[in-house]
Amino acid sequence: MTDRRPLDVNLVLVPVDRSEESTSAVEHATAVAAKYDATVHAVHVLGEDVVRAIENGAVDEEDVAADSAAIERTADDFAARYGVDVATSVAYGFSTQSKLRHPGSVILDTAEALSADFIVVPREPMSGDPGEVLAKAAEYVLLYASQPVLSV
Repeated sequence: MTDRRPLDVNLVLVPVDRSEESTSAVEHATAVAAKYDATVHAVHVLGEDVVRAIENGAVDEEDVAADSAAIERTADDFAARYGVDVATSVAYGFSTQSKLRHPGSVILDTAEALSADFIVVPREPMSGDPGEVLAKAAEYVLLYASQPVLSV
């Protein structure tokens, strides 16, 4: 029997959108962080429609800010419940200039930039709401992440 080294987790990354699955992922991420005395970083990944609307000036920035604020409140609530620190950010999940930028690559780039040790990704949502941009990202992250990944 080999001697197993315990998992060392300092930062748990959780990408989120407006789906119910994201709320579950945030709860799981904060529970993992509590187990390892780690912190959580929730990144709100903006979808293609929102990114294009921002770039064209056709979106009310207050609506985007309200979505991000709601996600931040949810993350803060779970962090308080589990007694962990949480940070949040927003990332464009698509680019009109680069075909290589998509939600999965954004998650992995964010994980690398933040030196995340663990990633919790929501599974594909079923409703198809345009605000739910992480539909295929979980599979990509599971395939290419160098960190342990929990898909919930």
